[in-house]
Amino acid sequence: MIFSSVEFFVFLALLLAAVGLTRRETPRRVILIAAGYLFYAWSDWRACFLLLGVTLTGFLVARGMAGLSDRPARRPWLVAGVAANVALLAFFKYAGFLAGNLRPLFHVAGLEPPRPEVILPVGISFYTFQCISYLGDVYRGSLPAHRSLRDYLLFTAFFPQLLAGPIVRGGQFLPQLERGHPLLAGNLRLGAERFVRGFAKKALLADTLGVWANPVFAHPGAYSPGTVWLAVLAYAGQIYYDFSGYTDMAIGAARMFGFEYPENFRHPYRSLSIAEFWQRWHITLSTWLRDYLFLPLAYAVSRRIEADRPFGVRAETWSYAAAILITMFLGGLWHGASWTFVAWGALHGVALAVHRFVREARGRRAQGRYGTAGRLVSWAGTFLFLLVTWVLFRAPDFTTAWTVLRRMAFLDGAGGIRWFYVQGLVVLAAGVTLHLWSIRHEDRSPALDLRRPLAWPALAALLLALVLFAPAGRSPFIYLQF
Repeated sequence: MIFSSVEFFVFLALLLAAVGLTRRETPRRVILIAAGYLFYAWSDWRACFLLLGVTLTGFLVARGMAGLSDRPARRPWLVAGVAANVALLAFFKYAGFLAGNLRPLFHVAGLEPPRPEVILPVGISFYTFQCISYLGDVYRGSLPAHRSLRDYLLFTAFFPQLLAGPIVRGGQFLPQLERGHPLLAGNLRLGAERFVRGFAKKALLADTLGVWANPVFAHPGAYSPGTVWLAVLAYAGQIYYDFSGYTDMAIGAARMFGFEYPENFRHPYRSLSIAEFWQRWHITLSTWLRDYLFLPLAYAVSRRIEADRPFGVRAETWSYAAAILITMFLGGLWHGASWTFVAWGALHGVALAVHRFVREARGRRAQGRYGTAGRLVSWAGTFLFLLVTWVLFRAPDFTTAWTVLRRMAFLDGAGGIRWFYVQGLVVLAAGVTLHLWSIRHEDRSPALDLRRPLAWPALAALLLALVLFAPAGRSPFIYLQF
């Protein structure tokens, strides 16, 4: 069940009605928990047992740490809880990948390699990270272990973030359960506005851009360099509008029920450096990697921390580089069991390390001093790097990626741009216009405010555009595969 499907709209309407008719908070939360498991079971009911197992493990391990006063005593509990989550994620996500890479060694030894057929449960990467962050916060003492199993079940199974994030931490969600959550008109209005915005991003922009990107990545050798460039630009727009659209819909759906989720995107394509990009793109993942992977790695290497340096760590430049390379390598692997994802993460790690070297070479006094020309060059260089690395992220293998990159470099292939792809420029222009409008209004009230006189005609025009111009059918959200 995806957010842009008819089934989800029926599910959401029935759930809102059930919660609205419930006057007491306890049955209201039980309804939300049951709805979360029903929502998750829609893809595969067997996966509900995994979700329940991860939930119970996290709750019991945290309760075990709660009675211990110091970190050394809590450390075995933390290690056990994190190891259980990592082992579960590794088995379901990487068993086939590992077996495939070890197959040549088995053949050399004259053995038949194992062929595990493991179905990846949707959302497992997100809720395991959610539980790991909860255990880490309890271990550090920054969050008390929650006493209510019912509320902890709601924390892990609340349907908006369940399949593809954002990665909501315990410290962001559990304190909100200290108050009741009746349906309120203000929350319904704000949630609906955010949800409609995300739905438009997905159905009108992301799915349409995918129509132009997908054929080229399927057979890049059949297209001219100009067409390939347009397809790569289309994919950059597709993945942004697809995932930020999902995030908007998740934030909007949660807000309808009175819950506030953290922002996950802040106009990433306006970034002037790769470090700034990761402060704007998939923020809940990048901050998770920073707090629970990079910082422990960097601290283990340097043993020195300083709050005013990137990622909050004072370390020798090579120590920083080693920590960020390992972090981004694992971050790339988290996105998918493929060497193309590993290469994508490694390139971003190298770029972040180089950015750190440049910062150190320029000195702190020179930071942030860009003229107009400097800002333009920094933006263009960053955006070009993102386009090149998106090729690795999208391509199914290195052969396809290499063909696309050669076309982009005009090393082979000829011919003009196909008119079909020129039409994609219209969608890209519409997306850029929406992007600039969002930047202008990001610190103000939502552009689609249903209290404004022109909001309802604007909403009617948006719905008409969705009906007339959005591609037939609904493609799954890209990040559901991770």
